[in-house]
Order: sequence, then C-alpha cells, then structure tokens
Amino acid sequence: MQSKTLLLAGKKSVLLIFCIFIIAPGRFEQNLSRGVEGMIEKMTYTYLNPKIALMGPGCVNGIGTHAKDLGGTKALIVSGKSRHGKELAADIRRILERAGIEAAIFPGADPNPTDTSVMEGADIYRKENCNMIVAVGGGSPMDCAKAIGIVVYNGGRINDYEGVGKVTRGIPPLITVNTTAGTASEMTSFTIITDTERHIKMAIVDPRITPDVAVNDPELMVSMPPALTAATGMDALTHAVEAYVSTMATPTTDAAAIKAIELISKYLPEAVLHGEDIRARDMMAHAEYLAGIAFNNASLGYVHSMAHQLGGFYDLPHGVCNAILLPYVEMYNKQVCPERFADIAKAMGEKVEGLSPDEAADKAIDAIKKLAAEIGIPSGLKELGAREEDLELLAENAMQDVCRLTNPRELSKEDIIEIYRKAL
Repeated sequence: MQSKTLLLAGKKSVLLIFCIFIIAPGRFEQNLSRGVEGMIEKMTYTYLNPKIALMGPGCVNGIGTHAKDLGGTKALIVSGKSRHGKELAADIRRILERAGIEAAIFPGADPNPTDTSVMEGADIYRKENCNMIVAVGGGSPMDCAKAIGIVVYNGGRINDYEGVGKVTRGIPPLITVNTTAGTASEMTSFTIITDTERHIKMAIVDPRITPDVAVNDPELMVSMPPALTAATGMDALTHAVEAYVSTMATPTTDAAAIKAIELISKYLPEAVLHGEDIRARDMMAHAEYLAGIAFNNASLGYVHSMAHQLGGFYDLPHGVCNAILLPYVEMYNKQVCPERFADIAKAMGEKVEGLSPDEAADKAIDAIKKLAAEIGIPSGLKELGAREEDLELLAENAMQDVCRLTNPRELSKEDIIEIYRKAL
C-alpha cells in the first residue's frame, strides 16, 4: 500500500490500518471514505465470527458438551446482579454440572459494566482456579466476561487495553449465552467497559476476544419486559444500519445487515407486544445475530461513538441512547450515500419507486422514527437526563471513540454538538 493512501496521522493511521486488515476489512468507496485518498486496489477480506453458534429453542442445553470440547473443567459463570441474572447463572451451573464441569458464579456485571467489576471478576477467576468462562444474560455480562478474560490472560488493568488490537495473549475459552436480542456481544470482537474515573465508555476491539461458542435460545428471551425488548431491538437495528453505510461494508456484511433490518422491522413490534411469541423471539435472535455479523466485520459509526458517551457519563441504557440518536446521525450521513438509505427504506417496507435517491433516503429516516415511536422509545435525550451544558464534553469524547472511524461522513465537533442538541 502506498503511503498516500492513508491521510490520517499518528494513532489514527495505526488504528485505521488495523481496522482495514484485521478487524473489519472492506471496500473504501471514494464517495464514502473519510480521510482516504483514492481507491485501495487490492484487499484481503477477513470475517470474524464465533467458531460455533447455537440457535433455536432449547439449544442452551448443549453447552455442557461444547464446554468439554473446549477443555473446560471449571467455569466462571458471569451474570448480571439482578435476581433474574443470578437465577440464570444457577440454571447454567446445573447444565454444566450435568456434563461434569464445575462452576463458580460471579453475579457482578453492572448494566454498564465497569472497570472495577471486571477486576473483581478476574480476581475470582484466579482464586477459583477456573479455566474457562461462561457468560449469561445480555450485553453487559458478555462484555464483562470478555474483559475478565483479557485481564486474566494478559495481566494489568482492563483500562490498559482501550482501543484496537492491544490484546496479545487472547482470552480463556468463552461460551456466551445470550438472553436479549440486541447487542450481539455474544459473537463479536468488541467489549465496552466504563472507566469509572473518567466517566467514559472504553471501546476495546480485538479479534482475539471473539467468543468460541455463541448461544441464542429464544426460550431464554420470552421473559424480557417490553421496554428492554424495544431497547435491545433498536440496538440491533442501529448495528445493521451503521454497518450497511460503513466505509468498510462488503457484499457479505451488506447481505447480513439488510436481512437484519427486514427481520427487525417485521418482528420487533410483535416481540414487544407479545413477548411470549416464540417465533417473534426466534426471528429477533436471528436478526440481532445477523446484525452482529455485519458490524463485527464492517464496524459502526457515530451513533455508537455518541451513545457510548451518554452511557458512560450518565449511566444510561445503551440501546435507548442508540435508538434516539440513530435518525439524527443518519440525517447527516444520508447526504453522502442516499442510495444506501434507499435500500434501508425498502428493507423497512417503505415504497420508494419513482422517488429520487434523496427522497427515498428520507423515507428510511422516517421509518426509523416511526418504528421507535411504535415500540415506546423515549422521544428525546432530555427525558433520560441529558443536559445542554454537557454537550461539548460529550462531543469531545465522541470524537475519540474508535467506532467513528468507519462513519460514512466526517463530522466536526460542532456537528456532533448539534446532533446531540437536536436529539435532546
């Protein structure tokens, strides 16, 4: 690659190179690229996914066999702190014990997992002499489990690994049992951890932390309350949309993203309204996994960069922040790739025949807003406690977040402040 291909300087260049060739390689179209001059003529595509994915009702009962295949003899089960999280952990321990695998439970994953809980979990892993990790719950236990694995195999503090490609020794064997249909953390190479001193969310991205076995059993999802179903579903939609317009999208990630958008548009309202509908839950599990395939290999954009700051600063639910920000960020992005948003509009069931690309792109934004309103997403960030006086700091932090690198349009600090302001 000639040096003129990359214009980003210093750490940004290193980060972008890593993302292109290791994390989410893909095409850099001239009209979508930011900070890239010309076209990259030759590219090797590397797709990162778990070795095994279990899908369908009752599939969780197979984890004991897979744990033994991974060489596990004693697992650290990582769950949330709620009573439901602890009950899930107890159920997983029984499944593992039936397969002859001992287990210790760490019910310490915060809703926005913190650096302090990660270090506590790593201490328990060592004290209990575990040799594998099983996470159960939503994205929080998954992210916490990955981060615990990083610390126990690589040493230091989890804060040392913020950024891309800093994990040198991998993590212990990891099985992730997902109980929500949103984050896709059960299958990605991302973990998001809150730095409790700086009050920001750290994005840690490395192929070495991709789980070995990802489990999506819809029977474990029927107990999700409507508000959580809505928030996690919109998180999945955000993954799919951002991956589809990413500067590193490929035909493979496009296919996954568009199908995810179709499924979410059709089945999310049903899952919110009728949580016991096992087909709706199963289709949402497939949708969030497809969205995970898309963004795990094409990365994300400014919606996530901005949502991470809200979650870290105010301790807000990630999916809700994404849902509120999504249409406002994409109103900026559609100006550079309206044809992509026309595809999104069609996937969401909008009729775009005879419309110009710009008009069709507007249909996509309207469809996103309509879906969010239908399932009860709050109308603005102010309702969640966000404050006008904090917007400049939030914007500064968003401009440092790794997810921004593949946004289809470069945004200035002033642009980000304005988006936050509109979303209030």
